[in-house]
Amino acid sequence: MIKLLRLLALVLALALPAAVTMTLVAPDVAEAQQPPAEPDYDDWDTLAQRADEAVEQARLSSPALEELRAELAGWRDVFVAAQRINGAAIETAQAQLDALGAKPEEGTEDQAIAQQRERLTEELATLRAPRQRAEVAFSRADGLIKSIDTIIRERQARELLELGPSPLNPANWSVGISAILDTVGKVGTEVSAPFQDEERRADVMSELPFVILVVLVGLLFMIRSRFWVERLVRLLLLRKNTPLQWLVSLLVSVGEIVVPYLGFVFASAALEVGGLTGETSELVLTVLAPAFFIFLVARWLSVRIFPRIDQQRLPLQLNAADRRAGRVYGAFLGLVIAIFYFIDALAEELEWSTEASVVILFPVIVVAGLLLVWLARVLGRQGTGTAQDEENETYRSRLSKLLARVLMILAVISPVLAAVGYFKAATAIMLPSLLSLMVLGGLLVVQRIIGELYVLATRHRDGTSDELVPVLLGFLMVLLSMPVFALIWGARLTDLTELWGKFMRGMSVGGLTISPSVFMTLAIVFTLGVILTRFLQSTLRNTVLPKTRMDAGGRTAVVSGLGYIGIFLSAIIAITSAGIDLSNIALVAGALSVGIGFGLQNIVSNFVSGIILLIERPISQGDWIEVGGQHGYVKDISVRSTRIETFDRSDVIVPNADLVSGTVTNYTRGNTVGRVIVPVGVAYGTDTRKVEAILREIAEAHPMVVINPPPAVIFRSFGADALEFEVRAILRDVNWMLSVHSDMNHEIARRFTEEGIEVPFAQRDLWLRNPETLVGPKSGKGWTSGEGAADEASPAKRSGSVHLTDGDVGAEADPDGDGR
Repeated sequence: MIKLLRLLALVLALALPAAVTMTLVAPDVAEAQQPPAEPDYDDWDTLAQRADEAVEQARLSSPALEELRAELAGWRDVFVAAQRINGAAIETAQAQLDALGAKPEEGTEDQAIAQQRERLTEELATLRAPRQRAEVAFSRADGLIKSIDTIIRERQARELLELGPSPLNPANWSVGISAILDTVGKVGTEVSAPFQDEERRADVMSELPFVILVVLVGLLFMIRSRFWVERLVRLLLLRKNTPLQWLVSLLVSVGEIVVPYLGFVFASAALEVGGLTGETSELVLTVLAPAFFIFLVARWLSVRIFPRIDQQRLPLQLNAADRRAGRVYGAFLGLVIAIFYFIDALAEELEWSTEASVVILFPVIVVAGLLLVWLARVLGRQGTGTAQDEENETYRSRLSKLLARVLMILAVISPVLAAVGYFKAATAIMLPSLLSLMVLGGLLVVQRIIGELYVLATRHRDGTSDELVPVLLGFLMVLLSMPVFALIWGARLTDLTELWGKFMRGMSVGGLTISPSVFMTLAIVFTLGVILTRFLQSTLRNTVLPKTRMDAGGRTAVVSGLGYIGIFLSAIIAITSAGIDLSNIALVAGALSVGIGFGLQNIVSNFVSGIILLIERPISQGDWIEVGGQHGYVKDISVRSTRIETFDRSDVIVPNADLVSGTVTNYTRGNTVGRVIVPVGVAYGTDTRKVEAILREIAEAHPMVVINPPPAVIFRSFGADALEFEVRAILRDVNWMLSVHSDMNHEIARRFTEEGIEVPFAQRDLWLRNPETLVGPKSGKGWTSGEGAADEASPAKRSGSVHLTDGDVGAEADPDGDGR
């Protein structure tokens, strides 16, 4: 039978998983702090021989094997510590031997050096002998532990598959009924015994009023206290459902567990003090106490997961009717677990027969199966009121539906197995399923607590469930609960300690040992190095470099270069501090370099180009450049690419290799001086010298135009519609080019208007060679003598063409010739 007490104790300790982890870590830490000593190998040989015999014969009981395994595990830890004996001396001797170098293959070696080499070699062998002996003993202890674990697992598997008595066999019913009646009879006899004894009757009667009063008060606490606490919680939540009030209400709601349990304790103590209990009745009260506590916890979790009040953040998205059903089913499942534990523990203490236990517990399993099916139906409706399709369905909704299907399967399998006779297998399925539900409920409550604390800290209610911090903390809680789930489903505590020991010892990859201590040292040293690098970058950027004559681009390059160097040095120092031998992974690095050369060629090229950009600085942060037809300002030069912000505020990501190998126009490299060109056209017949003088005055008057060199006005050409001029001026800041261009255009338009200078626009004459296709047949109303008549000198006239005026263009044809 499964050891329920241990499992339930671990479930109740779910709120302190870190404490459980530290409990497992503490022996290793204490071991590491003690100096290694030479083990007593005589005692070890005696224990090892006894363990060899036990493994070979396999006759010891499982508890005896567990005790033997615990002794072997203790010796194994001793041998792990012994492997560090003479560590400093071995390193010193090895360093001296390495300083001598390799023994020459040809020729003779100096006699003094040869003698020293021989002495150091012998010294190393002597120093390493205790380590080698400890390694051999460790391997033997580890092998014996694995053999014992194999025997225990095989026994557990055989017990689960063992066919026992069926609870449906009528012959077994009388055995179960007799066990119940016998226990009840013993309790009744023990309660009535004081009243039948003349000497004890007076003492019991004198204490009886007090006992009755305390028992009644205890029953009142057990029955009514839940309603008192719930009323207080409802008042707290109905006023204003803030995170602080929810947390306070959760703390107050713990009274639903504490107050009834205290009432039970008072009532039990009153019965014992009043002399109304005996050996069997005291055993019943002792077993009933944890069972009642389990029921209270399950009922409390049911109310938290399926709350009565509609809240802003519900653990499960269910309507009020489903939540009410979930509370009922959850409370009854807790009652089933409590009854199961009570009967199982009582049967073990009173040594009931297997037939009696099977007959008594079978109805409990059947009821538990029915409750699981009903609860699974409720969980299957999670999110149906809010999710309209699979895309909107949440992860918790999908997980709830999957859990519902699994629960339905287990709820059917377990009673069937129990009915056939595989009662241990049925118990191993049903009880862990119920306990797992309690743990999952506790995780939901803890997740809600984390969310409310996060809201309280950040004062941000919207989207809290999607924030990274609550999600990561919730995931961490799930990871910490994995050992609890493993123990519930049949894992032994020694299995978990074995895994933890292997984890702390680390694993070897290519001759490199990776352990938590190595990882923590690597992470801490690297983090400190990065923090120091960022501090130095901030100091240079804000304090040192602004006092120099270096431009903004140069300062950015220096700060970025310091960051790369600092991160590189931090990685090297962290690796060496962790004791990682890079020579062990040289072969792997060589193989990776081939892949880098082919698969990561572009990335490496961009990285090297980024370093070149920082050193040569053809462009700097803040420069106005043109690359690939894109104009914009350089906003950031990273290791792989450069970000350019265009004038329409869009970002263009350019690989660094393109900037190094391609053509880049930098308008502000070194200084911000640049030239603006303003084209101007005037009508034919305008005085060109007057136009030139006006344009020069306008350019020289603008405050952004430099006087030396002076602006120039160029008469470019005779255009098709205008005389074309250009104003070319050097600007103090080329970034103002568009503004200066616009200002000059405004001033040119004003001055030209004042001086009567015309700015022409394009004009065109349209000639049609076949006008008869537009006017249709002649009907007396055609083209008038003044409309559409072309000049006789026109070539179009001689070729039968017609000249259309502006009024004719766009006119519709008149097919009937009536002019309408």
